[in-house]
Amino acid sequence: MTTSAAALFGLPPEDPASSPYTGYTRAHWEAAADGMLDAAWKWATPGGARLDLPGPPSHSGVRSDGLEGYARTFLAAGFRVAGAGGKDPNGLLERYADGLDAGTRTPGRDDAESWPLILDHHVQGQPMVESASVALGLRLTRPWLWDRLTPDVRDRAEHWLRGALRHVPAGNNWYLFPYTVAGFLESVGRGDAETARARERALELLEGWYRGGGWYADGDGRAFDHYNGWALHLYPVLDAHLAGDERESARLGARLREHLESFSLMFGGDGAPLYFGRSLTYRFAASAGVGLGAVTGHTPLTPGASRRVVSGSLRYFLERGAAGESGLLSLGWHGPHAATLQTYSGPASPYWASKAFVSLLAPAEHPLWSSPEEEAPSEGPDRVLSVPAAGLLLQSTRADGVVRLHNHGSDHVRPDEGESAADEDPHYARLAYSTVTGPASAANTADNHLSVTVGGARSARRRIRPLGAGHGDGWGWAASWHLPVFPAGPSTVPGLRVESVTVARGRHELRVHRVLGAPDGARAELTGWATDPGGAVRSELRGLHGWEASEGVRAPQGTAFAHRATVPRLGAEATGTVVLVALASLTAADPEAAPEAAPLGGAVGGAVDRVEVAGDTVEVRWAEDGARTRITFGGAAVPAVTVVHRRPDTP
Repeated sequence: MTTSAAALFGLPPEDPASSPYTGYTRAHWEAAADGMLDAAWKWATPGGARLDLPGPPSHSGVRSDGLEGYARTFLAAGFRVAGAGGKDPNGLLERYADGLDAGTRTPGRDDAESWPLILDHHVQGQPMVESASVALGLRLTRPWLWDRLTPDVRDRAEHWLRGALRHVPAGNNWYLFPYTVAGFLESVGRGDAETARARERALELLEGWYRGGGWYADGDGRAFDHYNGWALHLYPVLDAHLAGDERESARLGARLREHLESFSLMFGGDGAPLYFGRSLTYRFAASAGVGLGAVTGHTPLTPGASRRVVSGSLRYFLERGAAGESGLLSLGWHGPHAATLQTYSGPASPYWASKAFVSLLAPAEHPLWSSPEEEAPSEGPDRVLSVPAAGLLLQSTRADGVVRLHNHGSDHVRPDEGESAADEDPHYARLAYSTVTGPASAANTADNHLSVTVGGARSARRRIRPLGAGHGDGWGWAASWHLPVFPAGPSTVPGLRVESVTVARGRHELRVHRVLGAPDGARAELTGWATDPGGAVRSELRGLHGWEASEGVRAPQGTAFAHRATVPRLGAEATGTVVLVALASLTAADPEAAPEAAPLGGAVGGAVDRVEVAGDTVEVRWAEDGARTRITFGGAAVPAVTVVHRRPDTP
């Protein structure tokens, strides 16, 4: 850990005996929470109703941003105090009680303390998001805060919170905000038909969004990302746990357990979560689902492995300057990084990271803290794991602890939304993401992308249609198709379609694409991982069939991991229907220490020693053991893919 962060948060000495991987104990978590809260409260208004943190405002405005500072830090304080059985050595709850009083006296008034009203999401929706954190903070600390408030303050707080029940949320995880508010009101004897309906509606939608395998879509489309852990599982499972509702806890907890079977692999050996999806400035909130699983018992992980993941994630960001020199969480990833943000990101937005402190609900004697740390899933043997419900393929390598996600199913495009290239989102549109790389800036050459250039315009990937996913012993695959859309000229080309397949083995990624209906003069391009050309993380891309020689393309605006980056790129003429085969690799291992990390070698003769393409069938023989992978595309009219992998001793 950097000296500045350790000093800012007053972290105790590391404990290598109980925490051989991270050195962190429960005391480190308490100190981190205390340090974060102390730094944030330096920016409180006189009445404590708003924490107006420095930085550019979000599109919701500074008053909403100030409420966000209060609410999100209150969530951390709630977990901190509740986990300590009400002990509050820093007097946190008195501050939040005063802020609640000041903020609810005249809601909507334009003054230094009053909270904005909660309105419909498209009018003034951000306060609805924050109402859930206020409600959850009050629920967690009820004996020490709510129960000691005057009747007048309680009534005013309820009146403000009910705005979340009476206005329209966004059509996604937002419905869990009124659900959480209603849960709190019912827990303090203030429930009625309005609270019951808010909870019923949220659970109805949640059922419709459940896709299986422990994964929810974030709304009616196909958005699968970290919102699964820090929202779609967190709110309902924690609600059932706090209510002591064993039946609902078992039902929802079984889904969380299944979710963690795959999600727990999404943290690298260095503790980093996958850089994938939106709201990534919430950073170590990504571990909230893992911590919640440990607290509630709904997890496939041992307590030691759970602690390794959650503490590894917290330490990863503190070591890399996420808190800066002031102790305030910055807007970005390691440090400030504008490309990580969304328009709704404001100075206090990073404090949704507070959700990670759900782990503190496990008392000191809980196995989460008393059991010694064990290796994380990504630190075990090389793994390839498919998530068919979400169209994702996970690939981890022990030699370097790198985890890669191959995206054939998550696109963040609403069902009613057109496919405009202008709305392409690098955090969803790419073919692959990892724990050590980020996508190149939208202003630079796109990494991990198959594009078709027609009339000088390069296509984008928006809506992703999954074609299947699966895995076997040491290998796995995922496939999808998309309609190339263009930013200039006609938005689409009649009959043009791209079908994509990824097969993962070890650190290798076999990337096979079929381009159909390409007009005369079209050109296909495939890019690989964006990495610092002078860094320890290395990216390779080799053409196996149909591609021309690789070239390196500069991405001057860099990524969240590198100030400058280079992207390998292949090109090929594409007219009519063409099948293209390439081999990609991303590794951070030292080739001298780990022979399996050696360069790919020539196009054929390195990791792959034979490639045969006959019509719509591709067969590859792997050099290491002679295993064969066969990929067969369906007819031109209906997209379909079949993938078969055989070991050399299989008939």
